[in-house]
Amino acid sequence: MNLIEDPWIPVVRKNGERVKIAPWQIAEADNPVVDIAAFRPDFQGALYQFLTGLLQTVFAPEDEEIWAEQWQSPDPILKQALAKFSPAFELSGENTVAFCQDFDLPDGEPKPIANLLIEAPGGKTIKDNLDHFIKRGKAECMCESCAASALFTLQLNAPAGGQGHRVGIRGGGPLTSFVLPAGSNTLWQKLWLNVLPEEHFVPKADSINAQIFPWMAATRLSTKGTPTLPDDVDALHVFWGNPRRIRLESGVHIGHCALCGEQGNQLITHFRTKNFGINYDGPWLHPYTPYRFDPKNKELPLSLKGQQGGLGYRHWLALNWNDTTNGDACAKIINHINQERLDTLEQNNIDVQLQLWCFGFDMDNMKARCWYESQLPILHIPEHSREKFINTVSELLASARDALNELRAQIKGAWFSRPNDITGDTSMIDSSYWKATDPLFYQQLAVLAKQVDNHRTCPPEIAEAWVKNIRRICYDIFDTWVLEAYVEDHNMKRITQARRFLDVKLNKLKSLKYFENYATAESL
Repeated sequence: MNLIEDPWIPVVRKNGERVKIAPWQIAEADNPVVDIAAFRPDFQGALYQFLTGLLQTVFAPEDEEIWAEQWQSPDPILKQALAKFSPAFELSGENTVAFCQDFDLPDGEPKPIANLLIEAPGGKTIKDNLDHFIKRGKAECMCESCAASALFTLQLNAPAGGQGHRVGIRGGGPLTSFVLPAGSNTLWQKLWLNVLPEEHFVPKADSINAQIFPWMAATRLSTKGTPTLPDDVDALHVFWGNPRRIRLESGVHIGHCALCGEQGNQLITHFRTKNFGINYDGPWLHPYTPYRFDPKNKELPLSLKGQQGGLGYRHWLALNWNDTTNGDACAKIINHINQERLDTLEQNNIDVQLQLWCFGFDMDNMKARCWYESQLPILHIPEHSREKFINTVSELLASARDALNELRAQIKGAWFSRPNDITGDTSMIDSSYWKATDPLFYQQLAVLAKQVDNHRTCPPEIAEAWVKNIRRICYDIFDTWVLEAYVEDHNMKRITQARRFLDVKLNKLKSLKYFENYATAESL
């Protein structure tokens, strides 16, 4: 199967029909494709990255004006442009170049095809019979479409996999940020929003080569730890990282795919793998991933990861702009949207409401604990107002975190006679707090975006509503977790004292007092 020429990407068309298409068909005008319809959420994210990476590599616009022209009517030469690169996208075949696979892997350890799935139990887990929750053998065979999706997903997100089994360009389990239209749009428009002008990735060569597609030549082995730095390859290589040495074993296996259930006569059951593939190191910056930067520039940028508790408004500033409290900065594509593309949309009378789609695995080394994804609003803030807007949002988030710290401490004080000696997971307190304050944050964010130019400081109604409701929610959550939950010995004296301490702490909290002073400052 060729991933450029053959239909293999599951999609849904405007009339609700579910089919498989070749990449060039994303631009069809008749009954257009409206979305990818993958059978797993990680495949969905990977296929978005596959198609946007393909467009960025083969079909990037010259500038923002050309980008806007292509928004409604993509150039019909897309099919021809993609066809030039089809030799790099053969999925299988002996002694030939194969997509995202080792150029020459005559030997290697045989593995069942299910091991391409990131959550699949490892060899030691199976040997020790510890695969209690995610069982072995759940995907004994895959069709070529699902195998291609699984292979690309693994190369994108590759976590630590034992000695010499390298992680992906962004490290294991990175977050990915995409911008999507909030309304009913075609898949072409959803993808096109995330394609940068060609000046951002000027290729070193105008042809198929291993500088872009590493599987086109012998692997840069890292048996001696040899790193591959950004300057060693083409800038477009960032979309096609290939850290794992893998070769799918082709064969004629007839039956039903264990993932999508489709009947096939070319099912794949095994692959070969070997360690010491490409060792990505250095200041790699993927355009779809947010990073944490060291303010002293002593450490390399660190890609943000999925984390316990998922994604919510506490991450909004870092994912949309930057959060100076910890050095987090949004993905390059998001920054471009904010700095240029929102103006391009407005200047070309393209009326579309945008939202941020962020997703990724929460990894514990080699173990996938959870898959998280979330959709967050994107706001168009004029350049002259951005600094004040970002500073105010940063203060809102800082006060929310400070209030949570006090809430958590006093709940433990009510639960236990010696709270400082107690260790354990209290994430349920955090989860209930962030969930309860989520609507409040976005309500105030919407007001702030509209009124940021009307006040020297934070609008007083925002300050008053924020302080009042943060305190109220803290009291409500305290009462829920203390009065309605198990307590060590139901010591009402200790509970009453903790409730009183919570009231005192919240009223003295500097970050909340900061907002109380906003109303006073406005009247001066």
